[in-house]
Amino acid sequence: MSGITAALSLLGLALLAVAGAYGAAWALRIPSDPLPAQPYGSGLEPTEHAVSRFHMRWYTVTMLFLAFDMEMVFMYPWTLVISVMGPSAVIEMFVFLAVLLAGVVYAWREGALRWA
Repeated sequence: MSGITAALSLLGLALLAVAGAYGAAWALRIPSDPLPAQPYGSGLEPTEHAVSRFHMRWYTVTMLFLAFDMEMVFMYPWTLVISVMGPSAVIEMFVFLAVLLAGVVYAWREGALRWA
């Protein structure tokens, strides 16, 4: 099977899946009106719009989360190669952790983690 044939067959399968989803929705008579399907929030009506602005502190917390998420992405493979690379791998990881710690200390000093 050539590359173009594989691509066209994949496109055909995707179109078939979309047509099947539309056909299932039509067969089940799912209403397309989104108004009666509001999210359940403890029985209370929403007080603000879903696309309202967030406080600036949330962006700092998000960046800290992403930094520590990337730390975990780098630490999992690091555990596999630490015995092969030797002490240089340990030094590199502690330098990486020091840079992350410096970012947390900076955010803490600037008051980004204070909620009052």
